[in-house]
Amino acid sequence: MSEPVLPRPARTAGIVVAAILGALLIITVAIIAWVGVRGALAYSHLRDAQAATSGIRADLSNPETAAVAIAGLRDDTSAAHSLTSDPIWRLAELTPWLGPQLSAFSTVAASLDDVVSTSLTPLADVAATFSADSIRPQGGRIDVSSFVSIQDAATTGAEGITTAAASVRAIDTAPLVAPLRLSVDEISALLDEAAAGTDALARATELLPSMLGGSGPRDYLVLFQNNAEWRSLGGIPGAMAVIHTDDGAMTLSRQASSGNFPRYDESILPLPPEVEAIYGQRPGRWIQNVTQVPDFTVAAPLAQAMWAREFGQQVDGVLALDPVALSYLLQATGPVTLPTGDVLTSDNAVSLLLNEVYLRYEDPAEQDAFFAAAASSVFAALSQGGADPVALLTALTRAGSEHRLLMWSAHPDEQARIAETTLAGALPETNAQTATFGAYLNDGTGSKMDYYVTADTQLTWNSCTLDAVGTATGTATLTLTLANGAPADAANLPSYITGGGVFGLAPGVARTVGYIYLPQGFIVTDSTLSSGGGFGTATHDGRQVLTFSTDLAPGASTTATVAVRTVGPSAPRLIADVTPTITSTSAPEAVCTTASR
Repeated sequence: MSEPVLPRPARTAGIVVAAILGALLIITVAIIAWVGVRGALAYSHLRDAQAATSGIRADLSNPETAAVAIAGLRDDTSAAHSLTSDPIWRLAELTPWLGPQLSAFSTVAASLDDVVSTSLTPLADVAATFSADSIRPQGGRIDVSSFVSIQDAATTGAEGITTAAASVRAIDTAPLVAPLRLSVDEISALLDEAAAGTDALARATELLPSMLGGSGPRDYLVLFQNNAEWRSLGGIPGAMAVIHTDDGAMTLSRQASSGNFPRYDESILPLPPEVEAIYGQRPGRWIQNVTQVPDFTVAAPLAQAMWAREFGQQVDGVLALDPVALSYLLQATGPVTLPTGDVLTSDNAVSLLLNEVYLRYEDPAEQDAFFAAAASSVFAALSQGGADPVALLTALTRAGSEHRLLMWSAHPDEQARIAETTLAGALPETNAQTATFGAYLNDGTGSKMDYYVTADTQLTWNSCTLDAVGTATGTATLTLTLANGAPADAANLPSYITGGGVFGLAPGVARTVGYIYLPQGFIVTDSTLSSGGGFGTATHDGRQVLTFSTDLAPGASTTATVAVRTVGPSAPRLIADVTPTITSTSAPEAVCTTASR
């Protein structure tokens, strides 16, 4: 039987359709091949750039070497960007499934190229002519023009890297294959780190010239927080000093101690009603209590006002640091010999200043004299150029990231620049990426027993889900465990350490008053204290606050557990801002992932 013969028009149409399909197939294969080859080449360039980045980070102490390395990095990022931005690649980005992968890849390549070409390269060019020794004090003076010379490049670099970080952060990682998703997350974290670093540099170049007296003399009150007697921001301001600056020259113009301040009959400044409802007027009546409020923008003006009342001097700003931060600075200066013959080092600063001095001297006046000698000796080492500049910057950065170094300016324009940094010591902030808890500790014994007390804070998502735009909903738990590690015979320690039973506590017992701040968008579902007792509740600037108190004998411990849930979409990352103690160094965190259910 013969095959039927199609009419000529039908045969012609079939040939045309087949030709079109064949052409489309060829074009598709060609596009895939084109994208595949260029993608492989771009990936190779980005891997080379990633390897070079490690070297650059290691060479940051040598700006000239880093500048050469960045030039090589620019070749790789530029090539990767070019390979992933042609019209054919853009066309392929419109396809299902494959499109989001290619779009994420090209966004990363473009962002990295923008960072290197428009941000790091100009900054590296300026840095290559900038010596770290140029910011080393000479004869008690820093050349403020050194900071001015890199100000424009630092500002431009910070803006560019921040923009690139936002572009990568905005990538929808949900449809991405696991390896690409992981790479995007890693690069996003790297850009966030770079953005934070360059932003800090830009702010420093703007702030330091004026703070160092470049536009007229300045005076800054420095509070030395004592972590052996906890307050929310670290410890009581037991010792203090005023640093005078004038055209880069720095002098320690005056020193004082908490003994120079009386108890005021009422708060020296009006306190916000919510603050007074939680803390009473104590922060405004005693210099030792100004840091009880976990907001340095409240604490610093109180200290400024108290100093003005007692010494008739209106300071331009207030700084705070603790002995742990001082130990970091001593890594830059090296050992410092005190008038007493003691050698203060990064290893012994904390134990000597927070414990041994009280075992050695029973008279508070002798203790104050020792603290004053330590402060003036370390200041002399720093102001006379005895610190390695790179090590000093590293120490200051670490202290700032751990909230051990705080800063407030009485000049509104400067304070606006400080306010967006960790140095501001403000209430815990919540944004689209991070929801921040607060866990703040205060001594209730009137003692130095917190030298022996440890605080361990943990955060966990119990259950959580992420939506298509990366916001989380679910339940979480914060646990705070306090333990008194004092020796069993702590009652025999000097009364200045134990408190001597002034507040009705047996010597050796440590009382802690805690304040737990919830992020906006969370509510408490349960709260327990393992030692018994309950929690008070309050509100502070839109944040729910839980308060508790616990007494710990030597060897005893207590755990506060607070269970919470979201009331609407939340940031996927949880962290806790914790009172800086002798041992705490990093904020606990928990991240909701697609695997969390």
